[in-house]
Amino acid sequence: MLQQYRQDSYARLFGPALVTLLFLASLAIPCTEQDKSSLLQFVSELSQDGGLRSLWDNATDCCKWGGITCSSENTVTDVFLARRSLEGHISASLGNLTSLLRLNLSHNLLSGGLPMELVSSTSIIVLDVSFNLLHGDLQDLPSSTLWPMQVLNISSNLLTGRFPSTTWEAMNGLVVLNASNNSFTGQIPTTLCVSMPSISVLELSYNQFSGGIPPGLGNCSLLTFLSAGSNNLSGNLPDELFNLTLLEHLSFPHNQLEGSLRGISKLTNLVTLDLGGNCISGNIPDSVGDLKRLEELHLDCNSMSWELPPTLGRCTNLRTINLRRNMFSRELTRINFSAMPNLKTLDLVWNNFTGIIPDSIYSCSNLTALRLSSNRFHGQLSERISNLKSLSFLSLVGNSLTNITSALQILGSCKNLAILLIGRNFMHEAMPEDDRIDGFKNLQVFSISRCSLYGKIPPWLSKLTNLEMLFLYSNQLTGTIPDWMSNLNFLFYIDITNNSFTGEIPATLMEMPMLKTNKVAPKAFEIPIYITQSLQYSKPGSFPKVLNLGANSLTGVIPKEIGQLKALLSLNLSFNKLSGEIPQTICNLTNLEVLDLSSNQLTGAIPTTLNNLHFLSEFNISNNDLEGPIPIVGQLSTFPNSSFNGNPK
Repeated sequence: MLQQYRQDSYARLFGPALVTLLFLASLAIPCTEQDKSSLLQFVSELSQDGGLRSLWDNATDCCKWGGITCSSENTVTDVFLARRSLEGHISASLGNLTSLLRLNLSHNLLSGGLPMELVSSTSIIVLDVSFNLLHGDLQDLPSSTLWPMQVLNISSNLLTGRFPSTTWEAMNGLVVLNASNNSFTGQIPTTLCVSMPSISVLELSYNQFSGGIPPGLGNCSLLTFLSAGSNNLSGNLPDELFNLTLLEHLSFPHNQLEGSLRGISKLTNLVTLDLGGNCISGNIPDSVGDLKRLEELHLDCNSMSWELPPTLGRCTNLRTINLRRNMFSRELTRINFSAMPNLKTLDLVWNNFTGIIPDSIYSCSNLTALRLSSNRFHGQLSERISNLKSLSFLSLVGNSLTNITSALQILGSCKNLAILLIGRNFMHEAMPEDDRIDGFKNLQVFSISRCSLYGKIPPWLSKLTNLEMLFLYSNQLTGTIPDWMSNLNFLFYIDITNNSFTGEIPATLMEMPMLKTNKVAPKAFEIPIYITQSLQYSKPGSFPKVLNLGANSLTGVIPKEIGQLKALLSLNLSFNKLSGEIPQTICNLTNLEVLDLSSNQLTGAIPTTLNNLHFLSEFNISNNDLEGPIPIVGQLSTFPNSSFNGNPK
């Protein structure tokens, strides 16, 4: 009894101290020599170590090194060296870290192959080598041995060759596989789901896979994310694909896939459906209304037709609807857009929709981008569009809308509007000069071209102080180019070709700040602006700096001050009545890629210093009254005779 009492007393007195001593003793145990030497070997084989050599002191415990985590037994379990500016190859010595669970070397400049010692590690469960410069083929793993890997991210490298099916058979516990943005070829293995029954995320986009989607993918019953966009896949969408009832993200854009969506209603967990840029045909089935969780719908650039089903209005969580460039038709008024309070982007350009723009669209208070261009909508713009307080991108080009004055008065109340494209409407109406047109304080891009509008450039445009791009081409506008245009300090793209402007080119136009500097606004558009169906711009900085005054009735000389506009990439003064000589100062525009002075009344010799414009790809001075020799050397000698024809002297 006394003995027991003494033991209990000692425990009470010395127990906490003993625990502390044991804890401190455990901290004093350094990492194993094998782990330390493996890590130092890895660093020694790098050509650029990002400062690791100085951080990893050989005299200290490697468990205390930056990027290293150890277990309670002081063995290395985690190596996290992402974004360290590492260069060189990955040493196979990392495979000697026998307790390593997670290895992240992403976002570096590592090259060479992926060491087999890492892929076949008996301990690693997470391997991330994405965003490097690794190249070569993936090696086969023997399928007779099962490896513990659960997450493998080899995306955004330079890996090539076929997908080795035996490797995936050896990784039957894999849950996440991201091999996107490489150059893998051949077919997607048909046995992937048999080999990896636990796979939940399969990301294979931006490769060179060919053939069809293997029907066996329908056996990946745990798949929630399936993406293989931007490959060379063809054939029909297999029916088995619609058996993946847990699928939340289905993405196969930019392939050559065919078929229809008749089985889509089974995928009730879908959040994102992206089949854009394929050859999908048929209609959107009524059963699309069963996809209650759907937020992103991308069926653009296919061959789909018929009318949109009213049941689309039951997809109340939709944020994006992109049906661009199909053959959808009939009216939109049967769809209740007001049931989609989260809708931010609605893109229906290049279809055959008819009737009026449905009022229910104007209930989508979160809408930021609305593009209904190149359809057959008619009538006047509703005042209810002013309810769209978040709207920043509006394109209605190429419909049959009327009453431009009313439209601009209404749109002025959309305070966040930055992009307004309304050309090819309002045919043969008068350009409104009404002072009641106000607002547009945030407008950056304004296009009202190809409307055959008559009148003058209205003074209310001078109040658009944030304007960067102005398209007024192919109208019937008259009068002179106003001096106030140079006060628009952010304006860098001006196209007023094919009108009937008269007078001289204003000297003030030569003072435009953005045409003197290479600066440009970096912000991106809500959705790309399409110049043609195959040419798009996603931000203002992608557009060239342009001064297009061609096809008018401008007179006088080309101002010598034009040499100040050194940021210009395109200058078009063709088909006017300009006279005098080509000013030598044009040769200061060393960024010019397009120079068109054709069909004027210019005289004198061709300035030889035009040869200094080394970036010129289009050049035309034909149909003037120029004289002297045509250059036979330098940049100008590379252009065809048609660039000089029609100058008798």
